[in-house]
Amino acid sequence: MRMKQLAVILFLAGFLGTARAADTYKIDPAHSSIGFSVKHLVISTVKGNFTDYAGTILFNEKDVTKSSVKVVIKSASINTGIAARDNHLRSPDFFATEKYPELTFESKRVEKRPEGYAAMGTLTMRGVSKEVVLPFTLSGPITDPWGKSRIAAESGLTVNRQDYGVSWSQKLDNGGLVVSDEVKIELAVEAVKE
Repeated sequence: MRMKQLAVILFLAGFLGTARAADTYKIDPAHSSIGFSVKHLVISTVKGNFTDYAGTILFNEKDVTKSSVKVVIKSASINTGIAARDNHLRSPDFFATEKYPELTFESKRVEKRPEGYAAMGTLTMRGVSKEVVLPFTLSGPITDPWGKSRIAAESGLTVNRQDYGVSWSQKLDNGGLVVSDEVKIELAVEAVKE
C-alpha cells in the first residue's frame, strides 16, 4: 500500500513540476501588432490591422513542445484608416462582426524547426475553423527595466479568405479581383510574464 501511495506522490510531483515548467505570458498590446495586407485591383496592396486583442503564451524554455498559444481578436476592431472601408469590412460581405465578434487562434502543438519555430493549431474566422501552421521566430526571455520577464514573437502566414467564408468580391474586366483572395497576416507580439 505504501508503495502505491509513494508512486502516486511521485507521479503528482512530476506532473506538477512539468506543469510549472511552462511560464505564462500575456500579450502586451501596447508593444504588439496584428496586421494584414491584401491586393486591391491586382496592382496595389492595402494594409490594415486589428486594435483589440488579447492572448496568452505558455512558454517552456527547456522544452518548447510543452509551450502553447491562444489569441482572441475582436473582429470589429479592424482598421484600415478609411472609415467607409472599415464599415464595409465589418458588414456581412466580409467579417460579419455582429454575428462573429471574434477571430481566434489556438495552438495544438509547438515545435522547433531549423529556421525557427512553428505553432500548429486552429484558426477560426467567421465561424469557420481550419488547421494552419504558424511559423515564428522567438526572442527572449529578457528582463525589462521594471524587473518583468518578456518574450517576443514574429510571424506571418497567407490564408485564402474564401476558405473562411469571407467571399465578397467583384471581377475586373481583365478577370482579376477587386480584392485578392490571398490575405497576408503579419504578427509581431511582445508578452509579459504574469
